[in-house]
This record gives sequence, structure tokens and C-alpha cells, in this order.
Amino acid sequence: MNLRRWTALPSILLLACGCALAADAPATPPPPAAAASMPVAYRNLLREIRPDISEADIDARLAGYWRSLFEGDADHRIVFPAAATPDGPASYVLDVGNADVRSEGMSYGMMVAVQMGRKAEFDAIWNWAATHMRYATGPRAGYFRWQCQPAGCAKDAVPASDGEEYFATALLMAASRWGNGQGLYDYNAQAQALLTAMLHKPSVDGRDGARPIFSPQHGQVVFVPVGNAADFSDPSYHLPAFYELWARRAAAPQDRRRWSEIADISRAYFNKAAHPKTGLTPDYAEFDGRPKVLEGHEDFRYDAFRTAVNWSVDQAWWGKNPAAAGLSNKLLTFFAGQKTQPYPHLYTVDGKPLNAEPSKGLMASNAVAALLVEKPLAERFVNDLWKLDPPGGQWRYYDGLLQFMAMLHVTGRFKAW
Repeated sequence: MNLRRWTALPSILLLACGCALAADAPATPPPPAAAASMPVAYRNLLREIRPDISEADIDARLAGYWRSLFEGDADHRIVFPAAATPDGPASYVLDVGNADVRSEGMSYGMMVAVQMGRKAEFDAIWNWAATHMRYATGPRAGYFRWQCQPAGCAKDAVPASDGEEYFATALLMAASRWGNGQGLYDYNAQAQALLTAMLHKPSVDGRDGARPIFSPQHGQVVFVPVGNAADFSDPSYHLPAFYELWARRAAAPQDRRRWSEIADISRAYFNKAAHPKTGLTPDYAEFDGRPKVLEGHEDFRYDAFRTAVNWSVDQAWWGKNPAAAGLSNKLLTFFAGQKTQPYPHLYTVDGKPLNAEPSKGLMASNAVAALLVEKPLAERFVNDLWKLDPPGGQWRYYDGLLQFMAMLHVTGRFKAW
């Protein structure tokens, strides 16, 4: 969940929570079910378009992103050390603009760390999230608060489904890349518990209740698994590339089958949620794909930057949604045709600009969508990404993470471990 300029929770979340505010070790082989039909190659689109850029250049750029965001000065870093816990060192990813810690950013930080092979940093972020954000008791046990303060989580800010999805996937990937440790660092056991909760948690009504993160009726990820916020979805939360991985790694055979079904449901959902002319998707949408009219989130806003990434990576990895190429082509043709370049970043889904400012996060996301289009259309979007520097300033958190992950994707370095 990215509510970039919100200083308080939207009313639907207030209702939901009932509150006023709301170097690598040897890899362990995956289980036998994970071995079949894994991606065998990861496309380096950047070098296809820019053969003058070397692998060493890419390594240096990625290392620069790491240094800036994870280790940089006060105007660039987003990852900060915290007090150690009995489980070891801890650190948190700060949403600098809102001065808080979000499950989205923590799970993205873990994903970047596992892709970059940085186990110590992965463990420190996971330790903080598990210690401060995870519900230990009650009907929400196993889920994570989407918003905390850097000192910890004194308030109950409800779960947000995208954080859980990235936590589970990053943990599964860590298990494959590094093997499992003990307790908190038994990555596979931690991931399996979260996958089970997301799919099977009983629905509980009331202020402190919880529902499954995936609607049993619709087979789709819900916006927030609490109250009325579980009655609609968010297109950018649909991650079939991850669900396909879960379908190979889940412990129970029946759950593997269900994750495979859910992946196919999400692939079809993208066509329903994307506007037929622009390819833009809303922040929030009904289960049938219609925009959810709620405080402006029926428009293409910050969450929606990521939707094209999701359908593009899924098709690039698994090749099970040929229609995704048409969606990327439609979307990038729309942005390439904007009168103002670089293009604005907020729109109605039918293409009316809602501001005049460009966004590095959107530019980065569109570069990932270029994985599915022909070279003449892809070139400018990939070059736009390469020209970007790691961001500084107030909004570096969201932009920086989207840029970092986009660079991993378009260089073939983001892998389904």
C-alpha cells in the first residue's frame, strides 16, 4: 500500500481498523515440485537496447543504488539500523515523506536484498518486521501491520495485502538462495505459515477481525483483509508471477493447485481492470475490474504505477498470459503519445492528466513494461530508466525502491529464486 501524500488513513481503512489514526552461501535446492517449469533465462533488455553498456556498468549501477538507499547519507538512504533484538541485528525501511515504516517498504527491502545476495541485510529487515509489525495473537495473528513508527508499532494500522505477498515471496526466495536457518530464520517455515494464513485464515467480523487475504469467493487478493476493505481489490496487488512460484513451493498439494488457479484469475483480471484504450488501471478496483470509486483511487495513482510491472514480469517469467504484451503495448503507446514529455504521473483511467509533474517511480515501472513490447517502443522507456540516478529528498522511498527493482528486472538480475 502506498498512500504517498496521505497524512492520515483513508476512511475505508479507519473503518477497517476501528481507530482514529491509523556474499552468497551455497544455495539449497528447491523442493522437487519447484524444479519443474522454472524460468530458464532472464532477459537483459537493457543490453539488447544499449549494447554499449557492459555487465560491469550494470553491476556498478546496481551497487550505486544499494549504497545510496541502504547505506547512503541522510538525504539518500531509506534503510536505518535499529536496536538489536534477541534474534539479532535489526533495521527498518523508512518512508521518509511520511516518517513511518510500512510493510510494503519492508518487504520490498527484503526482496531487493535477496536479489542482491545480501543475507545480513535481509535478516535485519526481516527481524524488525517480524518483531514489530507482525501480529502475535488474536484473529490477525500471522499478518503484519501496514504502518508503524520507527520506534516500533504502538498503533494498530491493519494489514495491507501487498506487504504479505512480498514477505512470503522474499522468504521463499531466501530459502532457495541461502538455505534455512533456525527459528525466525527458517525462511521456508516462515513463508509457509504466511501462505497458509493468507489463503485459509477464518473470516472474523468486528473491529479486531480478519479475513483471508485472498477472497475465497473471487480467488483474488483483497485490498485489506479486514471489514469492508476486503470487499474489493487493488490491481497492483495482483502478482501472478509470485503465485506461480507459490504453486510450486506451497507445502500442501491442494494449496499448490489453488495458487495456480489464483494466478490464472489474476492474469484474466488485468484485462478487466485495464482501460481498453489507455491500458491504465485504477488504484482500487472491484473484483470485476471496474474502478472502485473511493477518495480518488478510482484513478491511476501511485499504487497503479506497479500494475504493468506485475503483468509484464509474469509473462516474461512464465509465458502464460500472451495478452499481457498487448496491455504493455497499449500503455506505453499512451505514455509515448503524451503532449508533455516527460509525461505527468496521475491520470483518470481514460487518460486525462491530473497533474503536470513527472515521476521517477512511474518512469521506472514503465521500463519494466517494455519487456513485452517491440524494440522501437521499448527504447525510450529503458533509456529513461538508465538516465535516472538514485533519488534523494522527501519522496525517495517509493521512487527509489521502484527504480532499484526496475533496474534488476530490465537487466535480467531479478530472479525467481
